[in-house]
Amino acid sequence: MYVIFEGVDTSGKSTQIARLKTRLPQAIITKEPGGTNLGIEIRRMVLEKTEPVDETAEMFLFLADRAQHYRNVVAAHADKLVISDRGFVSGMAYAMANQKSLDLPLLLTLNRLALGGNFADKIVFFKTNEALILERLGQKHHDSIEARGVEYLLHVQYLMEEILKRLELPVCTVDAGWSEEKIEQTIEGFLI
Repeated sequence: MYVIFEGVDTSGKSTQIARLKTRLPQAIITKEPGGTNLGIEIRRMVLEKTEPVDETAEMFLFLADRAQHYRNVVAAHADKLVISDRGFVSGMAYAMANQKSLDLPLLLTLNRLALGGNFADKIVFFKTNEALILERLGQKHHDSIEARGVEYLLHVQYLMEEILKRLELPVCTVDAGWSEEKIEQTIEGFLI
């Protein structure tokens, strides 16, 4: 089963994945970008901004990573539980936030191609709010995406919600403000 955890930066995805990793040691834990060698390089290029990256080029870099990641990690472990920190939903939402001219049908087509026609089996969506983002951003160093600000992250979250409404996939929405234990129990119930 292929499960993606979606949500904007600081929403708690990585924390919950770390908790699940201890409870489900047989699961394959991965992330986009960064779950492959190609993804690590793309993540470094985009997040560390070693040179300015055009928005269209950035989108295609992430699509290239998604294709490589799907084939090398997800498809290669099709018989196991694969949990990914981010996936195509956030990829589309960030692309739409960066380029207002992009539309969802085009992005769905491009992502379907990158994923070999296979979207996730289940999606866990972490919904946050302005106060929680501000609190959590204050506790960490900001990468180039987080540095775009709270309004940007809230807009990306709105786009994620709109994308999820259009997909016919099982989605579990958790409130990022819930306790870590409550979120973990909700996710485990959804995955079983």
